[in-house]
Amino acid sequence: MKLVFATHNKNKLYEVQALLPENITLLSLDDINCHEDIPETSGTIEGNAIQKANYIREKYGHDCFADDTGLEVNSLNGAPGVYSARYAGEEKNAEANMAKLLKELEDKPDRSARFKTVIALHLNGEQLYFEGIVNGRITPQKSGNKGFGYDPVFMPDGYDRTFAELPLNTKNEIGHRGKAVKQLIVYLKDRM
Repeated sequence: MKLVFATHNKNKLYEVQALLPENITLLSLDDINCHEDIPETSGTIEGNAIQKANYIREKYGHDCFADDTGLEVNSLNGAPGVYSARYAGEEKNAEANMAKLLKELEDKPDRSARFKTVIALHLNGEQLYFEGIVNGRITPQKSGNKGFGYDPVFMPDGYDRTFAELPLNTKNEIGHRGKAVKQLIVYLKDRM
């Protein structure tokens, strides 16, 4: 079985492929000659994942899945949320995003937050959704050099280190994307 993962990120593709049964082959957007930017204009994380999966299904006709992730900070009414990647501007600069977030939280006592990933799957005419959430808090300053995005300022509940300080296997085990991917994998294995 071949399944398109709506991503250009080869590392993400290989990580997910390694978790899937051998009889499922993942294809990237590059593999199906999709080189355009897929619109992400929804006001929700779920909506963006659905929009990307629908785009591939409608334009290319492949069974596929797409994901979207956002950081939701309670004292900022859920921001940056769906705008997490471009919080400080359209250039999607992680350092600028973290700087803006830390500045906005300077006078806020509540630093609780959560990462949320939603995967939308189109398979055999059905559309399904899988969600992974990890709760934590935003630290006062960056710490650690692993990971990407907001990892240096996000400390998951039950840990005294940020995602950027934790080993990758720990982050994958407790993290939002890992939780969503595991649900996807269980679903796909049950259908093989």
